[in-house]
Amino acid sequence: MSDDVHTSIDNAVKGNDVLLFMKGTPTFPQCGFSSVVVQVLDYLGVEYQAVNVLENQDVREGVKAYSDWPTIPQLYVKGEFVGGCDIVKEMFEA
Repeated sequence: MSDDVHTSIDNAVKGNDVLLFMKGTPTFPQCGFSSVVVQVLDYLGVEYQAVNVLENQDVREGVKAYSDWPTIPQLYVKGEFVGGCDIVKEMFEA
């Protein structure tokens, strides 16, 4: 991952209270896992920003290296990596 991509991801994570890296957009998710996380956040009324990783292959691969997590979606809260779809769903159901 280039320094520019790392810096861009780091700034996005630290600059938003809740940030979701996803495939597609909250209005039009492009994968079922991203859709589930969007549905949970929307149901809870959480204000969040989303990054569509399908728009930039460098960000798509870079966020995996940034978090050391191999899949998307990825949810960050207050600069901390929370997890992907399964973790968010488990937290919601708990």
